[in-house]
Amino acid sequence: MGTVATLVPALAPATASAAENQLGPYLRQKVSWHRCDKSAPAALQCATIKVPLDYRKPGGKKLDLAISRYRTSTKKQRRGVLLLNPGGPGGPGVDMPQYLVNELPKSVKSKYDLVGFDPRGVGQSSPVGCGLTEKERDWERPYKAATFAEDVRWARTFADKCNKKQGDRLSHITTRNTARDMDVIRAVLGEKKISYLGYSYGTYLGAVYTQMFPERTDRFVLDSAVDPARVWRGMIQVWAEGAEPAFTRWTEWTARRDATYKLGKTPAAVRKTFYDLVAQADRKPIVIDGTKLTGDDIRVGLRPAFFSVQDAAEAVVELKKAAAKKSRKATSGGPKLRTPTPAPPAFGKVPADNGDAAFWTVVCADIRNWPRDPERYRADAVRDKVTYPLYGDFGSNIKPCAFWKRNGSEPATRIDNKVRALILQNEWDPQTPLTSGQGLRRAMKGARMVTVRGGVGHGIYGTKSCADKTATAYLTTGKLPSKDVTCKAGASQQNGFNVLPIPAPRGIPGMVSRF
Repeated sequence: MGTVATLVPALAPATASAAENQLGPYLRQKVSWHRCDKSAPAALQCATIKVPLDYRKPGGKKLDLAISRYRTSTKKQRRGVLLLNPGGPGGPGVDMPQYLVNELPKSVKSKYDLVGFDPRGVGQSSPVGCGLTEKERDWERPYKAATFAEDVRWARTFADKCNKKQGDRLSHITTRNTARDMDVIRAVLGEKKISYLGYSYGTYLGAVYTQMFPERTDRFVLDSAVDPARVWRGMIQVWAEGAEPAFTRWTEWTARRDATYKLGKTPAAVRKTFYDLVAQADRKPIVIDGTKLTGDDIRVGLRPAFFSVQDAAEAVVELKKAAAKKSRKATSGGPKLRTPTPAPPAFGKVPADNGDAAFWTVVCADIRNWPRDPERYRADAVRDKVTYPLYGDFGSNIKPCAFWKRNGSEPATRIDNKVRALILQNEWDPQTPLTSGQGLRRAMKGARMVTVRGGVGHGIYGTKSCADKTATAYLTTGKLPSKDVTCKAGASQQNGFNVLPIPAPRGIPGMVSRF
């Protein structure tokens, strides 16, 4: 494993041998570094390398892969490269060295060149696009019997547009192929092994790499983890599962502070206040900051906010005022219910829908068992709206993968290894809930996990968390804790979101990233 042969998916012996021979030029290609952009620091270098679209046919179509680096200035202490991924799928990563160079400790930066890359299909790496309108890109749809047929048409249109626009590329924009691209990056940089820091979806990408190339794996930090057993429909549905205990915790916290927020003296009263507002907005939209919000807008917009109890309380107070027509503007301190999602930053032209197109391309192509029958989605959404009233129907409603024409070129990766990685997980993470991190820990039996008790937010390392010390020690010395560790979040990490200084992928209003 981990040789040229590992890069080539299973083929007949003669065909595999030919493919291996054709991969050699990719692994030996020279990198021509240059300044990324006039607006970027001179120390941030960029380059473009080539990777095969289909690793089974490396002599066929090629993709550009944009890479970047900040080189360590201490050659004597240098260990190698620290490859970075911000999450997604669909998150561009060439900017990550620029953002993290100010956040990572000096001891880590002296050990590694910080290397970023736009995964295949993303940003500057032969970006995919489906020609989607702004309305078509809004995929968080509540289940309603009256609009389900419209939702089915939307999902079919989304899939048809991507299939028509991208054709056979769709089946090759997968996590396994991105992991192979990572190993090409390793080879062209002249490294025997790579170290890695991946956030959110980047934890799954990193885990797949460890499974495919265990002997190429050095020190891997997997921050805010995806459960590999639940990719990918289950990882959308887990948002609903994680939101309910967060909402319950919020009602308890807010009830104890009724003198401040006046939303109810008991958790049941606080819950009733919120759902009364949802019902009122369903009858007649509530206007905040010039935007009309339905009950569904409130449910989807506040789902992540409930993980940060103070922010959620302040937002619901403003919602209550607006409902009573006492105020029409949200405070600047709390989270807005809906925020515009900026286009992904990149050095060059990228399709406007690239983040969404790349997200669904990977999510649909990675897994072959997405349900095809719309009635399965309807039944699941009806069930989950009862079980998880805040977000259950959003998570289980129909998605474009139901009509995806081109499945991935190979089965998904089963993660089951003893690689010595480090997993970091906040207790109250809205995108990859605690149960998700625990799932990755079960799959990676040689790993260790640091759980930040009381920690709020998506993304830990680089936010001055209590987990930073363990991560830094691992990256600089290779030492893992002897067993899993729980540390307590500081006050600032319990009351608000940890937000990493990295660009956010498009797609989910107000989110740091999807996964």
